[in-house]
Amino acid sequence: MTNNERLSQDWLAAARAAGEDKWPLPPPARLKKQLKSDVADLRNTGERWGGALIAGLFLKEFVGTVPWVHVDIAGPATADKEWGVYGKGATGFGVPSIIEYLRRIAPSPGG
Repeated sequence: MTNNERLSQDWLAAARAAGEDKWPLPPPARLKKQLKSDVADLRNTGERWGGALIAGLFLKEFVGTVPWVHVDIAGPATADKEWGVYGKGATGFGVPSIIEYLRRIAPSPGG
């Protein structure tokens, strides 16, 4: 999830180059009600389903217009068997995409 289409395109391109499967999710406004709390300004968790979406909506409340991307790593953090670029066990999901994205936006050496 992101609030910036260009960032989304750049992030997804980096993920593809890194061999990781990712796709954009919409932060649906109708789920924002799950952030309501009786004891705090906002909850940081919602109901059982849609945790990644709730996390994105929570983040959105704090960043204003600053471009952001939320990558949910909870589900693919471990794998029961080898799959794609991941081995069995802890996957490090997201790390290859982060490295590729940073490589692409880093200034050229000496320039």
